[in-house]
Amino acid sequence: MSPPRRNDVTRRISRIHGHVHGILEMLEQGRSYSEIVQQISAVKAGLDSAVQVIVEDLVEDCIAMGGKNKSAGEVALELKEVLARTR
Repeated sequence: MSPPRRNDVTRRISRIHGHVHGILEMLEQGRSYSEIVQQISAVKAGLDSAVQVIVEDLVEDCIAMGGKNKSAGEVALELKEVLARTR
């Protein structure tokens, strides 16, 4: 992963970590269902966003490396495998 994207993903994961910690505190405090679900939804959106950045970097890397170290079939297979894991 490129250093700028790695930093971006690291920041996103750190925010998610904080949200998860906050959710645990909310549970301990007996906060409302809707507040907890809202925070869980924010975590899910944050994870989806981090995955998107990672996949974008992978696609760019595959295009840049196309034909250098891997065949087109190998590149396509790697992309398909990663995309299948995002579902």
